Parts: sequence; structure tokens; C-alpha cells
Amino acid sequence: MILGTICCRGGSKGVPGKNLRLLDGIPLIGHTILQAKSSNFIDRLIVSTDSIEIAEVARSFGAETPFLRPADLAQDTSSKWPVFIHALEFIESQGQNVEYLVDMDVTVPLKQTIDIDTAIELAKSRPDVDVVITGYEPERNPYFNMMEILEDGYAHIVKKTPKPIVRRQDAPKVYSLSPAAYVIKKTSLYQFEHWSKANCLISPMPRERAIDIDTHLDFQLIEFILNQPKTY
Repeated sequence: MILGTICCRGGSKGVPGKNLRLLDGIPLIGHTILQAKSSNFIDRLIVSTDSIEIAEVARSFGAETPFLRPADLAQDTSSKWPVFIHALEFIESQGQNVEYLVDMDVTVPLKQTIDIDTAIELAKSRPDVDVVITGYEPERNPYFNMMEILEDGYAHIVKKTPKPIVRRQDAPKVYSLSPAAYVIKKTSLYQFEHWSKANCLISPMPRERAIDIDTHLDFQLIEFILNQPKTY
């Protein structure tokens, strides 16, 4: 069984009320619910939230809200990993055996169902892999034009090579992670304390579909994109 989760807290400091803010005429959470419900692989879709209002909206779009998330898992400092385990164990307590958990973030509203399903297919095709994460090729590359301040106070290139890379095209390919979809093997949730400790693969997706809403500017950018005339 593949369990789809959408995790939304009631509080949002970057963009207050973000999860229910209207985008293209529907609440932000509605976009991800509709994308997930069109998946060819997700067997059950639930929303983990501490907000009664978010739960009501989620149900109106066809998602399940079988519980309200405990307050200790809905803080600003709460990690998602225990939230995933809580959701999985609740569903398994009802008699279902979950093989994969697929978490989809509402803050990436331009993702498409194919981005979710491609990540799931990759995970299913590689039993040696613990986690598959959607990602895109970023504008910046740590081998070429990203620097960090070290203890000596100077700025150093993040990833040094024996011979300096002078053309971006010659730098190793890197990916910026997108929370469009995290496909996690159930056993990995208990084997590792965080996805970064696991065997991971990237499922590439187009940059334009991977915009993540963290600020008002991000929201305005997505609204601008949605208002552009279609060229196809």
C-alpha cells in the first residue's frame, strides 16, 4: 500500500494563512489534493493537520482527515519525520500495511501529478533505495558560484576541486531539492532519524514547476505565472 500524506500546520509565519490562501480561485491545499488524487499509485490520501479549518477544507476536496495532529508535532520546530511516523502508525492501527509513504507539500502548487508518479515509479523500481526526492537543476552551483564563510573569516567556494572550475558547464551536476514529493520506504522511517542519513535518489522535475512558496514574493510569482497566456 502507498500512503499519500499532506502535512499542514495551522500556523505559518512566512505567509500567514498560507495553506488556505486562494490561488487561482482555490485554497492552496486544494491544488495538492487534486494532484495527489489523480495519482496512479497512491492508494489512500490523508491530511495531517492540527487545524480544524484546514481539515474541513481538505475534506471538501476529497482528502481524508482521520485525526488531528498532536500539538507537540505541530510546533515551529517540529521535524516532519515524527509527523510521518505518527500518520503511518495511525493508518496501520486500522489494519492496513503501508509499504511507502509519499509526502507532498502544498507549497509547490505548480507541480503536476506526473512529478509525483515519476518519483514513486523510481522508488518502486529500486528496492535498494530508501528515499526518492523531487529536485531541479538550480541556478547556482556549489562547485562554481556558491561560497561560504569559514572560521578564518574568508569566503571560500563551497565545493573545491583540485583544479578550479571556470565554466559553469564544467561543474558536476547538482540538484536543489523540492518538497513536491518525498517517497519514503516505511522501513526507512524507523531505520534513519532523517532522510539525509538514508540512500536517496533524485527524481528530476522542471524548474518552473518546482517553485516553493516561502514568502509573499513567491506567492506573487506563482500568481504571475498562472496569469500568463498559455503558449501551447
